[in-house]
Amino acid sequence: MNAPMPPFVERARAAYRAAARQVDPATAARLRAARQTALAAPRAAPAWSRRVLLPAGAFAVLALALVTLWPNMRTPLPAASPVAVGESGEGELPPDPDSTDPALYQDLDFYRWLAASGQGGR
Repeated sequence: MNAPMPPFVERARAAYRAAARQVDPATAARLRAARQTALAAPRAAPAWSRRVLLPAGAFAVLALALVTLWPNMRTPLPAASPVAVGESGEGELPPDPDSTDPALYQDLDFYRWLAASGQGGR
């Protein structure tokens, strides 16, 4: 169902129809030709969009990569810890795996925690 038109719309349509009847045939033919040409022309993207969108897309990818990698770049790498020097004056190296008891390697997480906490019995 069509909603009732306001009076000014009805007057505007009546004025358009009256003016359209008074257009001479040459002008009407030119208007029809222009309309057909406009409808037949493919709608191509404006030239500026091709020049702008490619660099903008590249910049967006670069910005995304930078934002993704930025937190990783700011965290410092752990410094290599120097070899601890024991009472004998020699560097304390980890024991050779072939000459140690295999039970020593069962609780490696505990030994890592013990070394990190600084409570190694010294």
